[in-house]
Amino acid sequence: MYAAKALIQNKTGLHARPASIFVAEAGKYLSNIQIRRVGEENTANAKSIVMLMSLALEMGTEVEIIAEGEDEIEAVTGLVQLINSKFGED
Repeated sequence: MYAAKALIQNKTGLHARPASIFVAEAGKYLSNIQIRRVGEENTANAKSIVMLMSLALEMGTEVEIIAEGEDEIEAVTGLVQLINSKFGED
């Protein structure tokens, strides 16, 4: 298992467009990937847009991405980088 934290920085949070980008990126990895708000127990499948959107992740929310599998480090690193890129938004 490998995990890392990231801060949602884009103004609109993980609304439909960035959420779909996030899910598409997560789908590239073989590992089981979960995401949750830091400090909360409930996790969501990072490969499910419905589950991701249910978290209602807004700007300023700190999240933890947790992966388990053969490419877990690459998965978490790639998804953290994606969040840090603000999904190409200002």
